[in-house]
Amino acid sequence: MKIVVIGKSGQLAAELNQLLGDEAVFLGRNDVDITDQQALASVLLAHNPDVIINSAAYTAVDKAESEPEEAYKLNASAVINLADICRLNRYFLVHVSTDYVFDGTKGSPYRTDDVIAPQGVYGKSKAEGEKALLDSLPNQSCLLRTAWVYSKYGNNFVKTMLRLMAEKSELKVIDDQIGSPTWAKGLAEACVYAARHRSAGVYHWTDEGVASWYDFALAIQEIGLEKNLLTNKVPIHPIPSSQYPTPAKRPHYSVLDKVSTRKAFADVGLQHWRKQLADMMSSFQSEKQ
Repeated sequence: MKIVVIGKSGQLAAELNQLLGDEAVFLGRNDVDITDQQALASVLLAHNPDVIINSAAYTAVDKAESEPEEAYKLNASAVINLADICRLNRYFLVHVSTDYVFDGTKGSPYRTDDVIAPQGVYGKSKAEGEKALLDSLPNQSCLLRTAWVYSKYGNNFVKTMLRLMAEKSELKVIDDQIGSPTWAKGLAEACVYAARHRSAGVYHWTDEGVASWYDFALAIQEIGLEKNLLTNKVPIHPIPSSQYPTPAKRPHYSVLDKVSTRKAFADVGLQHWRKQLADMMSSFQSEKQ
């Protein structure tokens, strides 16, 4: 099976590269403009893959509010292009979306068939990409929604917290946004499984368990101290979202229901977010040494 991964620089692409290596072709922004359908079709036809994994996205949630055109180009137009090309050439497409397609007001885990109601530009652009994919390629694609992704690669909440905990005498972290932290390595494993097994449908992939950003920060500090990634414990204070305003509104509760995922991806296996965080930080510690 020949796999092409769209994206080279992001957290997910980096984890996919660790998993697949030379088994896949990785196409970055210098290799092809995925918003140019003709150029994209030409490059993909030259590689003639069986499956495409799309790990490229505009993920700067707050910046999207002032750069809507850029967000829609990558999160919607590019997906439309990929879906059209895959339909015409019978490629299978694995595409990653987000909890931000939901408004966060439900109060219980969002099912894959719940009505989407994105609030900001980022969520709306990702929702438009989802719609294009499901309209054009419903039986020839796997849509994986995820949330709160982190990795030892790139910029993310875990690495930011470790840096701030080393620099600051105390921290304030939001405690009224609830979700599920997700190690990008597990998400990458799910993408590869979906690619190899052509797991068509809509699925939710996050690590098991639920946390607030405050809970997540406490765990990062605890494990960071255990693994000597941190030397001193600093006070971490919970605060409401109202004390930390951002350009984009975040969903207050975006836990994703994974009933169908546990069955369809049983061979991959979902793990609790604390175990995944500890494993990622062990890997990060080894790399730093």
